[in-house]
Amino acid sequence: MLTKAELPDCPVATTVQLIGNKWKILIIRNLVFDGDQRFTDFIKSIPGISKKVLTDNLRALERDGLIEREVFAEVPPRVVYSLSESGKTLSPILNAMSDWGEQYKRMQ
Repeated sequence: MLTKAELPDCPVATTVQLIGNKWKILIIRNLVFDGDQRFTDFIKSIPGISKKVLTDNLRALERDGLIEREVFAEVPPRVVYSLSESGKTLSPILNAMSDWGEQYKRMQ
C-alpha cells in the first residue's frame, strides 16, 4: 500500500493514480456491478486484456488495498477476487460514471 508521502497532494490525482488506467477501472467495474470474480471471469468480460496485464493490475489493486484475493485449497486451486472495504467506497464513483456514460450516449 502506498504511504501518504507517496501519494500526490491533489485528491483527484490520487484517485487517478490508484484507479485511473484503462484496465484497473474495468476490473473495479466488474467487482462493483457483478460481485466477486475469478481470473477467467475478468478475461472473458474485459476485451483485449492479456493475462499478464490482468495479473499486473490485480496485484497493483491488491497492493493498494482496493481488492482482496482469496485462495481456496482445492484441486485445481480456486482464486476469487473481491472489493476490500476501501474498494467498496468506489461504488458511488462507478455508479456516477455509469450514469454519466448513459446520459452522454443518449445525447449523441
